[in-house]
Amino acid sequence: MKHMNSEVKEERTSNKKRIDLFLVPIVLIAAFLNLFKIWTDEYANAYYTAAVKSMLQSFHNFFYASFDPGGYVTIDKPPVVFWIQTISAKIFGFHGWSVILPQALAGIGSVLLLYVLIKRTFGVWAGRFAALAMALTPIVPAVSRTNNIDSMLVFTLLLATWMLFRAVRTVKFGWVLAAFAMIGVAFNMKMLQAYMVLPAFYVFYVVATKITWKKKIAFLTTATALMLAVSVSWAVVVDSTSADKRPYMGSSQTNSVLELAFGYNGINRLTGNTSVTGSSHKQPPQTEQQTASSETKQNSNSSADSSQSSNQRKSSFSQKMQAPGGGNQNGMFNTGNPGPFRLFQKGLSDQISWLLPFVIFSIVGLFAGVKFKGPYTAKQKESLFWLAWLLPVAVFFSIAGFFHQYYLIMLAPPIAAFAGAGAVALWSMYKQHNDWKSWLLPGGILTTAALQVYIMSPYVSSIGVAPIAGVGVLGVILALVLAIRKQRKNSLTNYLGAAAMVVLLAMPAYWAMTPIIYGGNSMLPSAGPDSSSGMGGPPSTATNSKQSGFNGMQPPGISSGNSSSNNQMQPPSGSSNGGQMPGGSSNNGQMQPPSGSSNSGQMQMPGGSSNNSQMPNSFSSKSSSSKRKSGGMNAEVNQKLLNYLTKNNTGEKYLFATTDSTSAAPYIIKTGKPVMAMGGFSGSDPILTVSKLKAMIKKGEVKYFYLSGMGKGGQSDVITWIKENSKEIPSSKWQSTSSSAQQGPSGNGTLYEITLK
Repeated sequence: MKHMNSEVKEERTSNKKRIDLFLVPIVLIAAFLNLFKIWTDEYANAYYTAAVKSMLQSFHNFFYASFDPGGYVTIDKPPVVFWIQTISAKIFGFHGWSVILPQALAGIGSVLLLYVLIKRTFGVWAGRFAALAMALTPIVPAVSRTNNIDSMLVFTLLLATWMLFRAVRTVKFGWVLAAFAMIGVAFNMKMLQAYMVLPAFYVFYVVATKITWKKKIAFLTTATALMLAVSVSWAVVVDSTSADKRPYMGSSQTNSVLELAFGYNGINRLTGNTSVTGSSHKQPPQTEQQTASSETKQNSNSSADSSQSSNQRKSSFSQKMQAPGGGNQNGMFNTGNPGPFRLFQKGLSDQISWLLPFVIFSIVGLFAGVKFKGPYTAKQKESLFWLAWLLPVAVFFSIAGFFHQYYLIMLAPPIAAFAGAGAVALWSMYKQHNDWKSWLLPGGILTTAALQVYIMSPYVSSIGVAPIAGVGVLGVILALVLAIRKQRKNSLTNYLGAAAMVVLLAMPAYWAMTPIIYGGNSMLPSAGPDSSSGMGGPPSTATNSKQSGFNGMQPPGISSGNSSSNNQMQPPSGSSNGGQMPGGSSNNGQMQPPSGSSNSGQMQMPGGSSNNSQMPNSFSSKSSSSKRKSGGMNAEVNQKLLNYLTKNNTGEKYLFATTDSTSAAPYIIKTGKPVMAMGGFSGSDPILTVSKLKAMIKKGEVKYFYLSGMGKGGQSDVITWIKENSKEIPSSKWQSTSSSAQQGPSGNGTLYEITLK
């Protein structure tokens, strides 16, 4: 800590041409957190892994990012990240780890980029602290250890930031174009989420560039035009291609990339209005009274005993926890209640907010004495950039109707930047001033320790009292001692400052390791002692919270050995929700037990199975297995079903058709053969009509259909026609009876055969 004040040019110059030895362990920490044991995740996020398997088979599938080898429907995101994953799988072979590797390397790259960005202006110690804070932000390695897009997205945006900073330093127009073009590339990774950084780019360039206003406006206008051109380039090509010559654009309602970008992957994330049907209109959200009425009716029709009903009413999921689009948007997937303090609520705070109080104190210190009209120092200009990144993104996550916990990685760079730059700035103020600025360091330490105690308190049953008390007590003691010893320039004070930083980073470091310690969830990644559940929040009350698929909600096909399933929940059959988990369905965003179900408290996936029933891709958690099929959701196949379909295939293009991607993905991964997800990702895409299906059957493209009763959405007419014109295959011919393997379709699923002449 005693070197933190040494930000002179000589130090920067001396470090410029040699490796920073302090950076080496930081990079090794990032590498460990991002790479260790990724080889145990055999399928990763099966939905995206199936797409890579398909993209390896033809350039047609590769270009369009087709979910299935038959080129029937695409995945719900643009292709750039999946192009990179496919290239990785081509080089290293098709494995779970080979599709995860690009994201893991991107996570490490983000740590290095942040070091470079912060070090140049704020000094080497600021760069080191920023890099370490980035590496230890729990959601960063949690996402980077999966094949989800966000880690690569953040790396790309940081690369664009480096180009922008270079454009300002060199006053060269080419770097401005490159920076904004890179945002266009990021748009083709996750669409409008990439534009979250635009306020920072515009504000910083206007404030920091020493050119005339006329040139600023001209340069930014041209760069923005280039960004938009790069952004829509792939979309224009796809939307201009005849629909019969390309896959259907998955998760769109009009078979359009632009609709997907600005609807499902855009404005709907803010509004939470992701409840759509296959028709052209949107259903209104249920009111609270309608919800209560629906629950009352379901409880009256349930065959469960009175004690089960009582327990269900007490469960968290009976308290109207709804998905976006429902009457009350209070935290589906543990994203908390919208409001100014949402990022401090449980479920989000433990993913990203560990250092937020320190960041707030750092912002105050870094902008102390700034005048609106300037002039501004380089530190103030770059601080303004990170603030313009932090605030709009924080506001979005505070009010957004629908997002997942792992989207919070977008906040990691500005938080880490302020943590690093602020640590140096507050330390300097602490040592050199005797006014209010000298109190910012102990104040930041004290409030940050207090927040961390609050974050950890729901997890006392998992981590014990000792670490919680340790952070609280040490934080208070160190803050008080530093306050008492102000302006005493000796080694003890330096060690106290270093110890305070260690205390504040200790529990984020532990949280960042939890996906390795407890296992992660590649579909809905999060960090924490329950990271394998993928749902965040405090540990469940399940017998084994590490193995419970959704924070206590049992995945189908797993027998818990406990007859009570009242704290679990089942999405209704036949509804649609474009923003849900693959294969899940909703009723205008609300998750509730299906009417007339005898197991009204249990959550089910496609197939609607009970605890002791099974489905094609049984999502079991096998703690004894050395390979995880998927974090939190295991993508297994029913081998008996696969054998039956393979044996009886008479040249059909598709091995079988099913309602949604969840049932199809594991079979695509295992066989590389086309499997038709008739309704796309969640089963709600209006892709098929009865006439189209008849034509496909007559041409010999598909013969077998596995229907689970879930994910109908816009394909109800198609499913009704299939049932009325098909022959049901006896379950004894295809359904597995092996309870240990937990394979086979659920009791609600049925295999049909249709042949038309």
